[in-house]
Order: sequence, then structure tokens, then C-alpha cells
Amino acid sequence: MYNRYRNKYRIESSRLQKWDYGVNAMYYVTLCTRDRIDYFGKVVEGQMNLSEMGVIADKFWISIPEHFQFVLLYSYVIMPNHIHGIIIINVSDHSDKRNENHDPDVETLHATSLHGSNPEPRGNKNENMSEISPKPGSLSTIIRSYKSTVTKHARQINPDFAWPSRFYDHIIRNDESLNKIRFYIRNNPKIWNEDKYYSRK
Repeated sequence: MYNRYRNKYRIESSRLQKWDYGVNAMYYVTLCTRDRIDYFGKVVEGQMNLSEMGVIADKFWISIPEHFQFVLLYSYVIMPNHIHGIIIINVSDHSDKRNENHDPDVETLHATSLHGSNPEPRGNKNENMSEISPKPGSLSTIIRSYKSTVTKHARQINPDFAWPSRFYDHIIRNDESLNKIRFYIRNNPKIWNEDKYYSRK
């Protein structure tokens, strides 16, 4: 899988502070709910059972490429209080990275203040975020759109639903890393009780 895109990705730099999160690459992202509250469902006997809000989170995750045509999705999992997924930014020379789809169910960057959502601050290390105005087509813009859309619909069920301001990312650089991440994503429900995001409240 990684070999298929290798020549398209500029991943030679390891200086993440200066990394352009709009360039072609494979990104492993994790989004947690605020206070790690189990909004998205429960794990029962190693299987994830989605709640109504979990179905919303799943629905809008798989629809990301419909609104950002340069995005490909790979493995992902909706867990009770977080989401793991692999996002591939794959822009050809003639691609337009602006999101010109005006579907009202897909909130653009201008809607990130919806219901009081916080802007994403600049992060560091594995919490790499752009400032208030990330570049069009960047990973931050994609995730902001997703989080804003899920927030809009989830709060119709529970007005307390919220995300923290940051998300976590990791640039996938080789097949070994990709395979480990895919294995972890696939097996996350089976090891839920040992997961660092497991809520014991």
C-alpha cells in the first residue's frame, strides 16, 4: 500500500515543526472526545457497538473524500471516546485543494466556531496543528471540517458533546509503520480494556 504512493509523497523531512501538512503523505490521526466521554458507543466482547452519535461520527468520516476530492481514506475505527484513522492526502498537479462543495451538512473552516467550538492552536511534537487559519486543503482544515460537522449533528442528541481543541497525528513513512498502525486500528476494540484511552469512570 505504501509503495503504491511512495513516489508521490514528499516525506524526506523529519522536522515536524516545519512540516507542510498539505503535502502528499499518509497521516495517522487520533481524535478524542472532550474529557474522553464515551459518546460513540460501547465495546462488548471485543466488538464496537456504535451509539447514535457513533453512527454520525462514522457516517461523516467515510464521507470526507466526497468533500475533499484529493483525500483517500484507509483503515479507521470509531471507538467509544476516540477515532483512529489513516488519511491520505493525494493531490495531483491539476487538483484544486479548495473545498468547493457547499453541502450544508459539510461545515467549512468558517463554521468552526459553531456551537462555541474552539479554534485549533499550534501544537508541537505529535500534536501538530496550524494556527487559526490553516492552509486550504491541509490536514488541519480537513479535520476541522469533520469535527465541526459531527459537533453540529451530535449536539442535536446531546448538547454537551464536544471535542478538545487538538488532535494527534503521525506521518506514516514506511510499510512497517503502516502495517503496525493498521494492526492496531483493526484490533483496538479487542484490547479496549488495556487502551490508554479507556475510560474507567
